[in-house]
Amino acid sequence: MPAVHVINGPNLNLLGAREPAIYGGATLDDIKATLVERCAAAGVDLIFRQSNNEGDLVGWIQEAGRAKAPVILNAGALTHTSIAIHDAIKGSAANVIEVHLSNVYARESFRHHSFISPLARGVIVGFGPLSYLLAFEALFPAETRKT
Repeated sequence: MPAVHVINGPNLNLLGAREPAIYGGATLDDIKATLVERCAAAGVDLIFRQSNNEGDLVGWIQEAGRAKAPVILNAGALTHTSIAIHDAIKGSAANVIEVHLSNVYARESFRHHSFISPLARGVIVGFGPLSYLLAFEALFPAETRKT
């Protein structure tokens, strides 16, 4: 069965309580629950992780790349600062879709640069939790599933 790795970076464990005017009221557990249902219906295994530590994300990206499994990556603030995550994607040839809950281009200018985007298959921003589902649909289009 195919698998998708959903990797979440720093502070995403605070969703639902952290700046709801920007990030909405859904928690990371809510997002995971929606993806569990979508993956089960599509016959796709879900590996869902979150860490506040950059090294964890690097290791998980390398793991997915070696397994040739696609990645939905919300690296949070590390998107804008982490050359290590850039190098992990590049070095492992990970198939990454970058997602953000908020529209980073409508926010502070330091959020406008991504070290991930140049290597990503695509970038989805500003659609809240739907960003994850849009990324899943891009990776596993309904018409290609064996359900």
